[in-house]
Amino acid sequence: MSKEVLFKALRHEDNERAPWVPFSGVHSGKLKGYSAIEVLQDGDKLLESILEVNKVYSPDGQPVIFDLQVEAEILGCELTWVNDSPPMVKTHPLAEEAKIPCDCTIPTGIEGRLPMILDVMKKAKAKIGNTTALYGLVCGPFTLASHLRGTDIFLDMYEDEDYVKDLLEYSRKVCDKMACLYIEAGMDIIGFVDPLVSQISPEHFEEFLHKPYFELFESLRNKKVFSSLFVCGDATKNIEVMCKTNPDNISIDENIDIKEAKKITDKYNITIGGNIQLTITMLHGSQQANMKAAIDIIDQCGIKNLIVSPGCDMPYATPIENPIAISQAVRNFEESKEMVKGFDTSLDLAGIDVELIDYDKLDKPLIELYTLDSASCAACGYMLNAVKDIQDEIGDLFDYVEYKFTVKENIARCMKIGVKNLPSLYINGKLYWSSLIPNRNELINAIKEVRNAKNI
Repeated sequence: MSKEVLFKALRHEDNERAPWVPFSGVHSGKLKGYSAIEVLQDGDKLLESILEVNKVYSPDGQPVIFDLQVEAEILGCELTWVNDSPPMVKTHPLAEEAKIPCDCTIPTGIEGRLPMILDVMKKAKAKIGNTTALYGLVCGPFTLASHLRGTDIFLDMYEDEDYVKDLLEYSRKVCDKMACLYIEAGMDIIGFVDPLVSQISPEHFEEFLHKPYFELFESLRNKKVFSSLFVCGDATKNIEVMCKTNPDNISIDENIDIKEAKKITDKYNITIGGNIQLTITMLHGSQQANMKAAIDIIDQCGIKNLIVSPGCDMPYATPIENPIAISQAVRNFEESKEMVKGFDTSLDLAGIDVELIDYDKLDKPLIELYTLDSASCAACGYMLNAVKDIQDEIGDLFDYVEYKFTVKENIARCMKIGVKNLPSLYINGKLYWSSLIPNRNELINAIKEVRNAKNI
């Protein structure tokens, strides 16, 4: 069975080929002509879309839903909905008061969209579960705590460590309950998706996140269910401390060198997953470029302890032929390798002329945010929110603009300026934070320093 190839990878056994897992969230709706809102709120449309992904992309494993706001919505966060990406958290219930929610608020399965999601999971299990491994994706404890508290959690980590630990313990309980509900609904693999892990140091990870994650993975192991830790952004510095929490799999995005990361995960006998580029390759690239991306990953990493997948949730508008090409590459490796031999996979940006800003002529400091897309990338959204959060206090002292990597012109701009990681925050053309969210005081001080240097 196809799913057995994935299970072998997660059991760290020798394999006949690399398994293929398309993280198709809202993109699954695109295959059937449904918007992100429709596919995340309508069970019939979600199921129809999942089955279409299974038919067209021939996955060894696939998620039922990819939405990191399910838990947040249940716990009181207001969401902003758009048609081509998952919703984003709009309000944070704990932003005004550092408190711990009561355990009585932990989901039981009847709240929010959970009844719809659990129903679809059971139906998907009955229809494709014999051949395809199904993922239940849960918002990880740190990102969930950030949804509840807002960007102040980064300052709390320095000023109120006990509060952060208590909030993360509450988040762990929510994660554990969500995992139990998804296992009961038939999910084979529980993945904790925690994009904001890339925004903290290894020391903070060990202090605040080692214990909750170790306990979560031990709980899943006792239930004989596979586990995954999915992080976005440049989490290179945290790969080893993540390994020490003992998951079966760590999945990474394009910000991380997968060959170097696998040297660490292999040391701990953990399967690595990733990390095909979402925009340059999957959204804007050709079939050949996608095929070669998968081949390059396999060539770099070998087959054992590897899962080939996108770096994160696939963009909504990903052309259908690109995931098909990846599926072809993993299933017919040698033949596909010969097909793209010598093929130039670089993105064609011919004719796109980017004019850089003359910062000396600006009346105010300009914050430039280079993001994957703040509407779909949690770390990008929180970096944007860090800027928005200081507008009431000093909004007249600076301007800001976001350049989303989903737009070809912005890709050209990133290359011209030399942006290495997303998200990144520049002020007047100088890099201040790369794949790291500044706290309120740091950002305000940086803006004032730029103003003072220019005598504004």
